[in-house]
Amino acid sequence: MSAQEIWTTLKILAWTKDFLLSKGIENARLEAEWLLCAAMGLDRVGLYLQFEKPLSDAELATYRAMVTRRARREPLQHILGSQEFCGLEYEVTSDVLIPRHDTEVLVTEAISRQPNSRMALDIGTGSGCIAISLVNRMPAAKVTATDISEAALAVARRNAETHGAAIEFLRGSLFVPVAGRRFDLIVSNPPYIPTADIETLDQEVRDYDPVIALDGGSDGLDMYRQLIPAAVDHLNSGGWLLVEIGIGQAKEVISMFQSTSSFSAPIIATDSSGIERVVGAHLKEIL
Repeated sequence: MSAQEIWTTLKILAWTKDFLLSKGIENARLEAEWLLCAAMGLDRVGLYLQFEKPLSDAELATYRAMVTRRARREPLQHILGSQEFCGLEYEVTSDVLIPRHDTEVLVTEAISRQPNSRMALDIGTGSGCIAISLVNRMPAAKVTATDISEAALAVARRNAETHGAAIEFLRGSLFVPVAGRRFDLIVSNPPYIPTADIETLDQEVRDYDPVIALDGGSDGLDMYRQLIPAAVDHLNSGGWLLVEIGIGQAKEVISMFQSTSSFSAPIIATDSSGIERVVGAHLKEIL
């Protein structure tokens, strides 16, 4: 990409598509458009209307830097600074897990299973996308969100402010920040990747997502072993606990719910690919 050449929008998109494809990036043309929109301050409609427009030197320099970062397999979301989740844009940084659309199943199930929650808790909130989605869809609920990382909480607080979501953010592991409190709904997307599998993950996940949000211990289930039995003392009668899980983990997570003898028969929810993505159950009614 020579600065001496005249680079029109259409010409540079064609060059970038081929370049990114050579680096193993599948949606190369679409990503090239998103990056160019950011560099030029346009939306995609505006971009299409200016296909013959030459880029200024400043636009070209900004775009070249973005493409270089993407070619190194830095996630597109980190370069653009945001990711969409449940219809809203969220700031993302290297301090938080990039929100995945698969996690929207957790939000959908929470709202479906416990729509009248007055008190809800999101454990390991990261970017805050789950907690903010709950506030938007359950306006009567008071939502508390916790995370062990202060850097992650800073991102979550900014996202909550951006979206006008009143959330209580607390730092600490699992239920430590909410000792003695009970909730109608508890949700969590805990780390669930087995430690030995982290090195085999896609480079964009392995090198850029925070390891603390990925590493679930030797079998990926360490957090569930602590979270599920402890939730019994933090749920109101009939309250729901719903957790996101990794591929092939449903059977063992269900067994953890059953071993407490305090939960109803667990439910499983699948994502759009038919993968078991969420396991949950409600605390048995206290008569």
